[in-house]
Amino acid sequence: MAYRQRDQQEKREGRRFPEPRSRPRRRTQPITPKREKTKFSLKLFGKWDSSIQVKDPSLVNYINLEPRYLPRSAGINRARFHKSKMHIVERLALYMMVPGHIGKRHRLTSGKLAGGLMTTLNAIEKALGIIEQREKKNPIEVLVNAIENAAIREEIISYRLGSITAREAVITAPQRRIDKTLRWFAQGAYRKAFGKKKGLAEALADEIMFAYKNSNESMAVRERERIEREAEGSR
Repeated sequence: MAYRQRDQQEKREGRRFPEPRSRPRRRTQPITPKREKTKFSLKLFGKWDSSIQVKDPSLVNYINLEPRYLPRSAGINRARFHKSKMHIVERLALYMMVPGHIGKRHRLTSGKLAGGLMTTLNAIEKALGIIEQREKKNPIEVLVNAIENAAIREEIISYRLGSITAREAVITAPQRRIDKTLRWFAQGAYRKAFGKKKGLAEALADEIMFAYKNSNESMAVRERERIEREAEGSR
């Protein structure tokens, strides 16, 4: 009873009981706000904007148009299937360095090519400048539209069926569509410039512009029509 009376008296006087000790708070570092990624407005070769919209939905993930000043990755994307991370102009430059043999004719490519990358990029820069002067458009947009026009959709595979060789039409993968188109651009440009007065930059500009207009004067468009015609006949 004495303790209860004392407690009541302390409450009336306004004195409080000591609060129980709580656990010490855990020290936490202040949360830093997330910073938004800065978007660089780099132009290709310091001249042309690469923010182009790809119209073909099957090629959107395989045509890389990231802002770059110089399209040179130094082999960082050499792993399998990583070529889609490479800028489309750099992929064109690699095919311009080694375009490959056209059929069984090796006279145009054997011992003639495999030049330096910077020399090839200079030729591509001149070709893009020629396209800009003639079409009055962004040459990167013209290049992307030319790839979309010249990309094949189906081709033929051969396989053994007993004692005969059968052929069947198959749908071409998006990565292969771009690879074959860029290779045809390179081969068509070298065919137009090899042993002639026309320079490589002008020949490449003609090949891209003919493909942009979907003209048969482009080697890529002719090859696409030929292969698709054969695939249609083998169904």
